[in-house]
Amino acid sequence: MQKKIPLRQCLGCREMHPKGELIRVVRSPEGAISLDSKGKAPGRGAYLCPNAQCLKRAIKSKALSRAFGAEIPQEIYNSLEIQMEGHTDGA
Repeated sequence: MQKKIPLRQCLGCREMHPKGELIRVVRSPEGAISLDSKGKAPGRGAYLCPNAQCLKRAIKSKALSRAFGAEIPQEIYNSLEIQMEGHTDGA
């Protein structure tokens, strides 16, 4: 039998995608917000498609701020943009 593939919802487009295709942003138990490239960091996670349009929608709707209950530093948005440039546009 094939293993079940975990799905997560993108905060930008609100569509379900396999967890491995998404970029994870995590708020640690201490409250620090960062990008989680491995998907294993402890804390509350939120996911975005590697797509600039999804990031723009998430910023406009303040989806990351709502998901974490905290303001998101501009450095996190800058890091997301840089990481999305590294992905292919096939997503």
